[in-house]
Amino acid sequence: MSSAGQYSAFADAAIFEAVRTPWVDLGGALSQVSPIDLGIKVGREVLARAGIDPQAVDSVLAGSMAQASFDAYLLPRHIGLYSGVAQAVPALGVQRICATGFELLRQAAEQVCDEVQLALCVASESMSRNPIAAYTHRDGFRLGGEVQFKDFLWEALYDPAPGLDMIATADNLARRYGLSRKAVDRHACDSHQRALQAQRDGAWAEEIVTVDNQVFELEGYQPRGISLARRASAVSADSHPRPTDLDALARLRAVHAGGVQTAGNSCAVVDGAAAALVGRASACTRPALARLLASAVVGVAPEFMGIGPAPAIRLLLQRSGLNLGDIGRFEINEAQAAQVLAVAHELELDSTRLNVQGGSLALGHPLAATGLRLVMTLARQLRQHNLRYGIAAACVGGGQGMALLIENPVYRA
Repeated sequence: MSSAGQYSAFADAAIFEAVRTPWVDLGGALSQVSPIDLGIKVGREVLARAGIDPQAVDSVLAGSMAQASFDAYLLPRHIGLYSGVAQAVPALGVQRICATGFELLRQAAEQVCDEVQLALCVASESMSRNPIAAYTHRDGFRLGGEVQFKDFLWEALYDPAPGLDMIATADNLARRYGLSRKAVDRHACDSHQRALQAQRDGAWAEEIVTVDNQVFELEGYQPRGISLARRASAVSADSHPRPTDLDALARLRAVHAGGVQTAGNSCAVVDGAAAALVGRASACTRPALARLLASAVVGVAPEFMGIGPAPAIRLLLQRSGLNLGDIGRFEINEAQAAQVLAVAHELELDSTRLNVQGGSLALGHPLAATGLRLVMTLARQLRQHNLRYGIAAACVGGGQGMALLIENPVYRA
């Protein structure tokens, strides 16, 4: 594969702190909450966890894919303002589909290596509030004409360039790499089992913040807030990981005839938000969560979009002077089981270092927020096991791949 792409190295950037909400299933307790309010929740929480005055933030970067509220254009600005950031500090919307969380960190790292001291990064996604949309009726409806409204959440999975949905691109990879239905089901089963074990072990406890009903006040402006659905008073754990087995997965019908991908071995659809504080490593007054070392982003054929992490990781390693053996853990987004297995086959990755706490097949994939989740999960694993380097990566709809290299700041050889 070509090593073409964009590589960025960061001389003095670190993640000071990072948190997320629980990932909650489509239509669950977070389903009626605006992604702006989920973003405010984690924005406020990450600042409080870090013990940093919001007025010290110099830059706000925020991302969300779907326009899941009528004030969606204002998402970055309102997250910054209601998180307590100074009114004079600007806010920028960032979007790279499934790699939006990585792109937030890349842009923040570049800013703090320039003139920004501290950047607040927030990614928030309400899959439940994806709209039923129409794009051709601004001038009204003609008598007897077709009235066309479509489910944005479903239609967004389709790429008109190759004429394929995301599931079909994973089936393409299964054929290319000789992946059987049993193999992809086994990976899905392993993902759920690893995630359930991680829940039992409390592996997510440090990164998850409880979400409850609350109001966000901002002096001189209208209050905002969170009102949970389904009569919930609070949510404090990921809702999707569940016991399953190969027999149960095998009974599910493939999405496409002759394919291997099913609802059971594709990522769960969930709502959630995540936040990270990025600043200068040299200015951190306590051990940072992780040092941000470098990022790489590449383009790949849209019909094989899921392979994107492989060339992105190769470029990252090539330019940073490291090799696969130097990397203690990999967190690669599980868009579909065949997709992540194809990447693992292409790179000959050791499965004992890949998604060891389960992945998006079990936890879910709130598009913009997943990248931040992968990085914070990875960073805490490196610290827990005294590993030096980790790589988080994801494929991107339309045919891209992005990877981020981080370092454990308290690693001891």
